[in-house]
Amino acid sequence: MAEARVLIVDDEQSMRELLGIMLRQVGYDVTQADGGEAAIQTLKTSDTFDLVITDLRMRKADGLAVLKAAKEHSPHTVVLVVTAFASTETAVEAMKLGAYDYVTKPFKLDELKLTIANALERKRLQDENRELKRQLRTERGFDSFVGKSRRMLEVFETIRKTADSGSTVMITGESGTGKELVARAVHQESSRRSAPFVSVNCGAIPETLMESELFGHVKGAFTGAVQSTDGLFHAADGGTLFLDEITEISQSVQVKLLRAIQEREIRRVGDTRDVKVDVRLIAASNRDLVKTVADGALREDLYYRLNVIPIHLPPLRERTEDIPALVAHFIGRIARDVAKTIAGISPEALAVLERYHWPGNIRELENVIERAIVLGSGDQITAESLPVHLTQPVERGEFPVEIPAGGMDLEGLLAAVESRYIRLALDRAGGLQVRAAELLRLSFRQFRYKIQKHGLRGRAQHAPKPAPTD
Repeated sequence: MAEARVLIVDDEQSMRELLGIMLRQVGYDVTQADGGEAAIQTLKTSDTFDLVITDLRMRKADGLAVLKAAKEHSPHTVVLVVTAFASTETAVEAMKLGAYDYVTKPFKLDELKLTIANALERKRLQDENRELKRQLRTERGFDSFVGKSRRMLEVFETIRKTADSGSTVMITGESGTGKELVARAVHQESSRRSAPFVSVNCGAIPETLMESELFGHVKGAFTGAVQSTDGLFHAADGGTLFLDEITEISQSVQVKLLRAIQEREIRRVGDTRDVKVDVRLIAASNRDLVKTVADGALREDLYYRLNVIPIHLPPLRERTEDIPALVAHFIGRIARDVAKTIAGISPEALAVLERYHWPGNIRELENVIERAIVLGSGDQITAESLPVHLTQPVERGEFPVEIPAGGMDLEGLLAAVESRYIRLALDRAGGLQVRAAELLRLSFRQFRYKIQKHGLRGRAQHAPKPAPTD
């Protein structure tokens, strides 16, 4: 901390000057106070100091009074107490009041320098830790939301009211609308915020492994189970478990999940004992849940257990008034991450973004802004720096018949077309990937690759028949 601000407090001028010369030589910004009263007044009227070095015994206001004033003004200021050997008992009391350390007179300057350096390094680490925690809360909690539209304000209010209830939450909305962000916000705004938040995409785990992933297994429970393993419920104990794409879970696992919710206990695969768990469950899906229940993909009793607090996220095309604020948010974060200076976005470019229908929702908007910043050459996002499929959107199978004067983004256009037809195929196939692949004359492996590339979802297998509910 080469530019640390240090306040030296002593009623002996020679001691103040000695310490001042020493600290200025190593690059600190030094202020001196003649005694405790002057120090307290300085603390009230000045900016925050990183370090206060105060003599313990002084006329009128002593070092303990300075310590208390420093901590009241700025709790994170480091205070170092200088004391004579005979008053070390009082110095220990100063430590209890929040002093970092004490130095006894007479002291060696080299030792004092080391103590000061260690104190300031500790403060730097504490400041960094607080900032990282603040950023983590901002990025993952309620403060990360951007939006002033009526529908988003309703979502914010639901999160505020229900975060501490402990009730299960079901979040619905199209892909890219921010369902995991909502889940994290519910967790961060609850009393469980200091406990784990565990997120799992149910569509990414093979059906044969899902039960073991959720509940764990004992050694020898199945081929390859060479040791006992705890599952995600155990990992989230005391905190929150977020199950994204809940409708991808098989009927057999749904039965066990329902029991875990009702009884608040789980049983590992191959075990004979039940284990109590304290987990707040949040689920999410981009599908029509009423239809999935009717189709038998989601058990009706599980649906009602999960849907205690429903939160629906509107697609971006239905909240276009939030686009300017979202764009500003993404510009600030992405420009900082890639170390570029971006002044903002031109009115023409913003108008293009507001007219576009955003099938990929906020995730697609974020990708567009990142692309424009990384590939752009100016300090402003312009209409020319946006992908061509935004300025010449493909509608009803129509393609641009001419190349614009400024050129065109062929890959972006083809990607938009491919994404559109994959969505259409999934819709027609009721979300079943196998059938959608057949409609597009693709192998299942090709189709899986393409939906992953475009961030889409679907069911790998045909929907199972409904299971008994009792």
